Amino acid sequence: MFTGSDNKVAIVAGAQTPFKAAWADRQHVDLIGDVINGALKGTGLRIQDVDFVIDSGSDILDGRSISNCGFLGAMGAHQKEESRVEEDGLWAALYGATKIGSGSAEVGLLLAYSKPSEGSVPAFYWSQCEPFYQRPVGFGQAAAGGLQAQSYLARHSLSDEIFADVVAHDWANAARNPAVDVEAAPSADEIRSSDVVAAPLRELEMARQVDGAVAMVITSERVAERICPDPVWITGIGTAMDQHAFSMRERDSLPACRAAAEAAYKRAGIDDPTTLSLAEVSASSAATELMVIEALGLADPGTAAQVYGGDGPAINPSGGALPADPIMATGLARLHEAALQLTDRVDHGPDGATSAVVHGAGGVGMQNHCVFTLEV
Repeated sequence: MFTGSDNKVAIVAGAQTPFKAAWADRQHVDLIGDVINGALKGTGLRIQDVDFVIDSGSDILDGRSISNCGFLGAMGAHQKEESRVEEDGLWAALYGATKIGSGSAEVGLLLAYSKPSEGSVPAFYWSQCEPFYQRPVGFGQAAAGGLQAQSYLARHSLSDEIFADVVAHDWANAARNPAVDVEAAPSADEIRSSDVVAAPLRELEMARQVDGAVAMVITSERVAERICPDPVWITGIGTAMDQHAFSMRERDSLPACRAAAEAAYKRAGIDDPTTLSLAEVSASSAATELMVIEALGLADPGTAAQVYGGDGPAINPSGGALPADPIMATGLARLHEAALQLTDRVDHGPDGATSAVVHGAGGVGMQNHCVFTLEV
């Protein structure tokens, strides 16, 4: 057990809205209410049975301070222990799983949401940058992604042609996923002909921001055995943070992601991550997706582009974050997707999957990383 105790933690249910470029006809509270009700439906649990609610979102994207206070009713969190995590939703899962693993609670409700269509995504990332030298020149997610892509290609003597193939793979998977609103998956040639955003990265090689929400129910083993015939067990968790100053980081790799993965694997007793069934990973660009795969130990440095469709873990069967990046909810969406695939509740997962690694990230240039391992 990842906590070092005898208390096992199970994922027993979840729900998410479709991820769309814009939910123009739905407010935050509507999306939140939909997934909370959907996650509890069919479990036999009432909101009164939930010991705590942990939500992830961004005051900056929401456009008001302490924005979660306006959503407590939709969360079912009135007169209940409620905590806000101003980070990707996978950190909410970490918080909740630790509470249950410690024995201090038995039923937790996790939530992550965002509507980036209503705000300025570049301004959201600028606000996280150093204010005297980086922010005034407009440094942010796109510029960081371009520098990372340049460094990755240079270190491994690779062509930027590989990025389009990665994106085409993920968009093709997303097009088969009914939870992602995709009219048509772009071809590799269409991706390569899209406008340059931050050389060498093109528009379609950056993650597409979408609106949406996701909720999950986690419980102790005692509760899971009573209400769920096929729980997914959380076996390992790791998290790590890189330097805040982008200039002080390794730009051709993600050492914080590697540290988080090593911690998760150690807690889960996993010696060879390439034996896992699937990987659901977050990424800000095609370049960082390749860097994440390598940091997770699923490919040697410089070879991640070769593992798509190979004999190892299936990479982003859901489509991942490049076609659908609901900022602040991306990692929890990866966890939800992995749980669905491990219990055969969706058609796009690999056959016979029994284990998974899940990754979430936050910050400019993917400064922070969280990794979960799962099994059934």
